[in-house]
Amino acid sequence: MPRAVLALLLAVTLRGCVAYDYEHEFWLRVDGSGSVSVTARPELWAAMKGLTGAQAADPDRARAAVRAVLESSGLRVQRVTLTHRRGRPYIFVSASFDDVNSLAGTAAFPDLELRLRRDGEHLRLDGKWRRPPGLPDPPPAARDGLMAVRFHLPSKVYSHRNAFGGVERGNIVGWRETVAEGLAGRPLEFGADLDARSILLSTVGLFAAAILAAAALVTAILLWVVRAGRRADTPARG
Repeated sequence: MPRAVLALLLAVTLRGCVAYDYEHEFWLRVDGSGSVSVTARPELWAAMKGLTGAQAADPDRARAAVRAVLESSGLRVQRVTLTHRRGRPYIFVSASFDDVNSLAGTAAFPDLELRLRRDGEHLRLDGKWRRPPGLPDPPPAARDGLMAVRFHLPSKVYSHRNAFGGVERGNIVGWRETVAEGLAGRPLEFGADLDARSILLSTVGLFAAAILAAAALVTAILLWVVRAGRRADTPARG
């Protein structure tokens, strides 16, 4: 059985323990703002985004190259770190943005098509990850592992387009494939239909409705007690 298939089967078995070799993870708000983190091995930053500076031997230069490309794309970078897993380097970056619709096709996200739009009372998320053509291939030994695009959505999810694992923990959806498939040009298409109201707003609304209902019930009981007392105090007419 090919190594890529074995890796994917292992990911299915150990859903909660998966560590991706190339990952985009978004946290969205209903107004389209939010934050994103990208984690990848340096050679995959180059192979998927064309960011060859991430492969610099000097860690400071590699981190600076990643920071520069995100900031040039209009994001506010919070953190860039170089970590190691199983002896291999990974560059992690987290950043915030004002409009998720402005990210696609920028220098930081040449591999993403991404759109969040209102559709009546719902929001519709649509997009696709695909490796841009003409980028350098990594060495064969660097083509292993898994990649993913994941979203922490801000409201109730009504449906999704074949998210791996369905809706996780109430509002998380994700799509994944092997790094080898991504390098070969296989796209990851994703989409979801969600409520236009945030989970927080919906919760506050339900809480307020419960308080109003309780207040109405207490008022009705008090009125009944007062009226019953008045009837008891009224002398009977003979």
